[in-house]
Amino acid sequence: MEQLKNYVGGALVPSANGATLENFNPATGEAYSCLPDSDEVDVAHAVNAAEKAFPSWSITPAEERSRILLHISQLMERDLERLALAESTDQGKPVALARTVDIPRAVTNFRFFASSLMHFASEAHPMEQAAVNYTLRSPIGIAGCISPWNLPLYLFTWKIAPALASGNCVVAKPSELTPVTAFMLSSLCIEAGLPPGVLNIVHGSGAKVGQAIVAHPDVPAISFTGGTMTGRSIAQTASPMFKKLSLEMGGKNPVIIFADCNYPEMLKTTVQSSFSNQGEICLCGSRIFVERSLYKRFKRDFIDAAKSLKVGDPLDPGTNLGAVVSEAHREKILSYIALAQDEGGTILFGGRKVNPGGRCSRGWFVEPTIIEGLPYTCRTNQEEIFGPVVTLTPFDSEEEVLRYADSTQYGLAAILWTESLTRAHRVAARIHSGIVWVNCWLLRDLRTPFGGTKNSGLGREGGLEALRFFTEPKNICIKL
Repeated sequence: MEQLKNYVGGALVPSANGATLENFNPATGEAYSCLPDSDEVDVAHAVNAAEKAFPSWSITPAEERSRILLHISQLMERDLERLALAESTDQGKPVALARTVDIPRAVTNFRFFASSLMHFASEAHPMEQAAVNYTLRSPIGIAGCISPWNLPLYLFTWKIAPALASGNCVVAKPSELTPVTAFMLSSLCIEAGLPPGVLNIVHGSGAKVGQAIVAHPDVPAISFTGGTMTGRSIAQTASPMFKKLSLEMGGKNPVIIFADCNYPEMLKTTVQSSFSNQGEICLCGSRIFVERSLYKRFKRDFIDAAKSLKVGDPLDPGTNLGAVVSEAHREKILSYIALAQDEGGTILFGGRKVNPGGRCSRGWFVEPTIIEGLPYTCRTNQEEIFGPVVTLTPFDSEEEVLRYADSTQYGLAAILWTESLTRAHRVAARIHSGIVWVNCWLLRDLRTPFGGTKNSGLGREGGLEALRFFTEPKNICIKL
């Protein structure tokens, strides 16, 4: 099996203790590589390497930092097919999805922040009392970046690119379930000439590596994407140490469909927003609320569309849904489907394991699943499942559907379908959510702030918000 390594001080190295963890292909259920089972010793080595690199990197001219980051993006684009295949094999997603969404977005993340750092400006405020104030923004130092398994390289680069662009050094941990493309990125950074110690990637479990990064006294900023429970644990460790925190956590996103929607576009996009990446995207719409006059038609057509989706080998170009990330996660999804039935729900379609046969006969596959008849307050409608499972609920009025939509502990994203401009503005403004898509889904402008409300997040990522997070402002007042 391939042996992955940590990237510390510009070199690829095993864990200090020599221990490894098996890495599984979700589509086959078989281990196919090993990653370092690192611990706090490896994190300490990475922090030391970052501390040595920081003085030089922090004063490297913006043009040079931009050039190196652009070079990394070019190398990623050169290796797009290889990265897409690795992402599909590691996470279970269809290779076509990795080829058209995940890897191109990872390339764009580096390219965007390589450009943004050249346009990042601070403020000046002249005073009537013959003085002027201006703001300096300096890199914060060493950033700890912890990313999830569902969009491995996409979200890994979303964190490290702005941190590096703004002059910080990084100690990063990819998910132990999907480590391969982060390992491949290590080699591309070496090839691109990124100075040793500027980026350090430490593989291993969250309990050991993630916790060690969060607890290290010389890592003043933590950027995390993952589950709400883990985010709460990070905050409990980091807050008493007065670290800067950016936490992008769970979601239970509502889709609100009014009868005046563009029906064909809505139906096609709602299928995508429900089941893309096996529903393993924090932005997927998992609670679908449909105006009652449209409900029967939508239910019929939505079920037919779900039936046409192919669950199977991620390498098959015709596959729509690949494998879920792990056997444990598949069992969690199935347990929620059973819970939905216990809570009085009716399974309209799906709800079962899938065996595609062939090389995937032992893989971890679940049918797209549609459930109706559940109260909006039940656990199935309140808790994050993070799989290809959606619930359908009719509504009669705006007030009613807003009550349904805002009833959970989450507030990450919402999707609204209506051709009424005034209704779109009115309802979007009232939803408690960090992002609202109107008549679209997953349409992202990287200049805009991204993050959630309530238990979905703390802080914002993206655009200038990310560059501000990874820098410290200093006001300088000069009397003229």
